[in-house]
Amino acid sequence: MIGLIQRVSWAKVEVEEQLIGQIEQGILVLIGMEKNDQHAQADKLLHKLLNYRIFADNDDKMNLSVKDINGGLLLVPQFTLAANTKKGLRPSFSSAKIPSEAEVLFHYLLNQAHSQYTQVAAGQFGANMKVSLLNDGPVTFSITV
Repeated sequence: MIGLIQRVSWAKVEVEEQLIGQIEQGILVLIGMEKNDQHAQADKLLHKLLNYRIFADNDDKMNLSVKDINGGLLLVPQFTLAANTKKGLRPSFSSAKIPSEAEVLFHYLLNQAHSQYTQVAAGQFGANMKVSLLNDGPVTFSITV
């Protein structure tokens, strides 16, 4: 499971010009799911997302998590993160989880996030989404579990 984390001042997701998810300061996470990903990988990723220290403390050191600052968590499914781009000029999605299974796993991750944290928003699986954000830093990390 792949999480591309972006520290943001704000972020939002729209589908067909309707706002479906929005946060203020926090993290926007693009989620890619690979064939072998299961609940264990989702649980591990969520633990990292909620506890990863990427916000500045009083000494301006990255020492605080999204939970520490009571920030927002915006989860957006993005199957293209699981693409194999090593060969040629066209990505291969052979390593990506099939959509029906990926959707179930994304909803599991989202439900777990809601049960562990209050400030959670999400994109819509399989939709053509418009994601807007103000990257803070910029600070971006890729986490694979």
